[in-house]
Amino acid sequence: MPFVTAAGRSLEYEWLGAGTAGRPALVFLHEGLGSIRQWRDFPLQVAQATGCRALVYSRYGYGQSEVLHEARAGVRFMHREALEALPALLAALRVDNPVLVGHSDGASIALIYAGAGHPVRGLAVMAPHVFVEPICVESIRKASAAFASTDLAQRLGKYHRDAAKTFHLWADAWLDPEFLQWNIEEYLPGISCPVLAIQGQDDEYGTLEQLARIRRGVRGGCELLALAGCGHAPFRDQPQATLEAISRFIGERCG
Repeated sequence: MPFVTAAGRSLEYEWLGAGTAGRPALVFLHEGLGSIRQWRDFPLQVAQATGCRALVYSRYGYGQSEVLHEARAGVRFMHREALEALPALLAALRVDNPVLVGHSDGASIALIYAGAGHPVRGLAVMAPHVFVEPICVESIRKASAAFASTDLAQRLGKYHRDAAKTFHLWADAWLDPEFLQWNIEEYLPGISCPVLAIQGQDDEYGTLEQLARIRRGVRGGCELLALAGCGHAPFRDQPQATLEAISRFIGERCG
């Protein structure tokens, strides 16, 4: 896997798909405990279905990218990713005006990035967070208990260089009392590109109010998709429906 330096950190990345001339680049932004490998083959499937080239990478502290040096990531870690690390990564890899495909924390990073005025052709966000809900905090508390008492650390160790640091990067930030005030709705009016927002009806980390606020807040066209029988990861729980929705959206709205 190649590495690139962005915002002073070494990050693993991979390009997928051949791409067709004139088609936008797709940039995949993983969830709070995700990495390149945890996307499985979903990015390649989207690339092949749309004729686009897809970039996947692991953020600082995740996957095989540079291990977190700080004691804590802090409550503004998604802001730093969106406003500092992602622009630096795209500049280093010469990616202009991409379509961002984000999941969970990655979806929030995509919204902040676009809302801050960076050029994007479209946003496809799965299980996005724009404000903190009690259901999310409670689920993260349960995940923390599982990390301490089950084989979760060993399972995460298959994907991350330091599973404990990766887990606490995410969990400690979300469980910080200061994080209860975290809200990125101020960025939504700055989003004028097409948006597709997808969420499972059984999402254990958020309710459909997240999608409703996105649709009310953005200035561009916004499509919402609520999937039955689906939890927090639409691309794993309902892969075919998610692939079809994102591929159609990119083909029709982001060409």
